[in-house]
Amino acid sequence: MKKTIKKKVRSTRITMPKIRSTKQKFSKIKEQDKTLYKLLQAEQKRQADSLELIPSENIVSKAVLEAMGSMLTNKYSEGYPGARYYGGNEEIDKIENLARDRVKELFGVPYANVQPYSGSPANMAVYIATCEAGDTVLGQHLFDGGHLTHGWKASATAKFFNTVQYHVKEDGYIDLDEVKRLAKKHKPKLIWVGATAYVREFPFKELGKVADSVGAYLVADIAHIAGLIVAGVHISPVKYVDIITTTTHKTLRGPRGGLIMVTNKGLKKDSKLGVKIDKSIMPGSQGGPHNHTTAAMAVAFKEASRPAFKRYGKQVVKNAEALANTLIKGGAELVSGGTDNHLMLLNCGEGRGAIVEIALDTVGLTVNKNTIPKEPASPMYPSGIRLGTPSITTRGMKTKEMKKIAKWILRVLDITKDESLPENSKDRALYLKDFTENIKHNKDIKAIKSEVLTLSRDFPIPDVLV
Repeated sequence: MKKTIKKKVRSTRITMPKIRSTKQKFSKIKEQDKTLYKLLQAEQKRQADSLELIPSENIVSKAVLEAMGSMLTNKYSEGYPGARYYGGNEEIDKIENLARDRVKELFGVPYANVQPYSGSPANMAVYIATCEAGDTVLGQHLFDGGHLTHGWKASATAKFFNTVQYHVKEDGYIDLDEVKRLAKKHKPKLIWVGATAYVREFPFKELGKVADSVGAYLVADIAHIAGLIVAGVHISPVKYVDIITTTTHKTLRGPRGGLIMVTNKGLKKDSKLGVKIDKSIMPGSQGGPHNHTTAAMAVAFKEASRPAFKRYGKQVVKNAEALANTLIKGGAELVSGGTDNHLMLLNCGEGRGAIVEIALDTVGLTVNKNTIPKEPASPMYPSGIRLGTPSITTRGMKTKEMKKIAKWILRVLDITKDESLPENSKDRALYLKDFTENIKHNKDIKAIKSEVLTLSRDFPIPDVLV
């Protein structure tokens, strides 16, 4: 009898997240700064009344928020536990060691640095630790889903290093034959695997062999899939790569921070690699760590170690599959024809990504415009949109809700099908400004917005995460 009662309560909590809904009051800010208070209230309402489909965004627990807003922000802590440049860091040392120990256990690695301010600084620190200026680096092309810091021409990484870019094939999978050819030809010091908009599982094992064949370090940037790896729904890179970088938000559902891990394989290649990483962060590229973020990381790592997080990760992938399949059945064109993870890329037609982004934002579905492989337009006015399921899964939604959301997206695509950017690039900003205003008055858009609002309020932002 007790078992049955317990099971019923658990089921109710998952299907009725409104019981756990929370609202930050900002009472002190309200007293001291009414202008900022109104802005915070407006953003809180925007998040509550819309659905976040950007795959790099998520919702943190109240415990993470508490750590982020704690007195730890008062303390300066340049250096590392046991070797600080400032006094009064006894408790800070314990907190940082706790975060490091938890993440090492979570991913099964012997070394971790939790001080990077974000993912890009973490990646830059890897360059500093492993390369000299001018060394050759191989990374995934931005239009093919890669990240700016993997050697894209607009990034500082391309200014300081000789960067070579690999691509995906017509089917959307990484072109391993091209990677092999480029590695053999250019003999890179460093090879990146990982991306910001890649919808398939990463071939860590295959790329590990490529890196070994030319004596390169292989770095896995798992910023997008860290939580999926922890949940067991994406292969782990730990056995195949030397270094791992990641952000701690996105699918890991923690604060906005970064971390670097070194694997046993990496330490076997260079026993001093962990020491080099530490020095590349402090004093190489950063000052004191953000201690409130370190504490919030520790909270998130503990949350991610629980069985509930594995259930969450599995649901993220199930939801992404349901969303993708419904879009495809409705006639939408997805890059690579689907997804293996939490995100998907929708081809909206040449240069139409911004148009569709604005229209979806108007109805309360937040996505981001994004380049697609062989992008026919420009990064500023790309042809795709990127969408994913981490945030809406945190709100308790399942595959039934994904089908609803997909049908709204299909309706918006149909409403905007005749819209296109002016050929003259100088006219595009004005066109989008007018479009943003005009689309608000479309009666079909208004109807979808009302439906999205209803679903948003049925699944409010939760206090306790499941």
